[in-house]
Amino acid sequence: MSQYTHPEVLVDTKWLMDRLNDPTVRVVEVDMNPEPYKDAHIPGAVFWNIFADILTPNLGINLDPIAIAKLLSRSGIFPETTVIACGSNPATGAWIFWLLKLFGHDKVYVLNGGYQKWVTEGYPLTSELSSFAPTQYRAKSPDANLRVLQAEVQASLNRTDCVLLDVRTPQEYCGEVFMLKPPEGAERGGHIPGAVHLEHTLTLNEDGTFKSAEELYTLYSNQGITADKQVFPYCAIGGRSAYTWFVLKYLLGYPNVRNYDGSWNEWSRLTDVPIEQ
Repeated sequence: MSQYTHPEVLVDTKWLMDRLNDPTVRVVEVDMNPEPYKDAHIPGAVFWNIFADILTPNLGINLDPIAIAKLLSRSGIFPETTVIACGSNPATGAWIFWLLKLFGHDKVYVLNGGYQKWVTEGYPLTSELSSFAPTQYRAKSPDANLRVLQAEVQASLNRTDCVLLDVRTPQEYCGEVFMLKPPEGAERGGHIPGAVHLEHTLTLNEDGTFKSAEELYTLYSNQGITADKQVFPYCAIGGRSAYTWFVLKYLLGYPNVRNYDGSWNEWSRLTDVPIEQ
């Protein structure tokens, strides 16, 4: 992992196994469905439900510091707690990394390979639900340096020093499908004009770990996504784009990356913005 710009933000399965009983470490498993967690999860891990804990009813990311503070408090997390983020989807851990950094939690790390690699390597699982005494966590206001808003995205169209990066599937990019279908009457498929398409899964090895820095750099630079430009990744609801923000900023060291967390969920519902298919 040393070839990455910030290898220290990743932990491997052995590192986590050696610290399962460390009270200063909290594993957070994040998914859309709680049932797999109930059946088998990393010992001591708490569960965050994407729909109930991360998103608002309109599928936007909940950016209320009070809400995130309640979530962290419920999970027995203090400001000095080391949080290890992971999920069944390899992108989920990096999404939670972005979210916690957004609210000022410094000690957050991504389990390289996520839950998939933990299971594949035969590390222990449990069905015993984790419970911790609640804390009194106080979250900071969202860090504006980690986000880009819709108005700035729109203003960046056709600018050569900015790259809009669509990291959804090819079918989403072409407007054939929605990952999460908007309400009836608000259905617009396609992509933001001029957006480069590069699906986020192309950054991963088969075992769910990140590709090497050299492979990642080649992948992005071949699409004109270079460190001298401002890069605004987006997806459907801001999760896969937060993952891409993590890859570009922490693994490759790109200095000017901000997540468009409003993503297609926001852009597609606006009637006065352009769309391509």
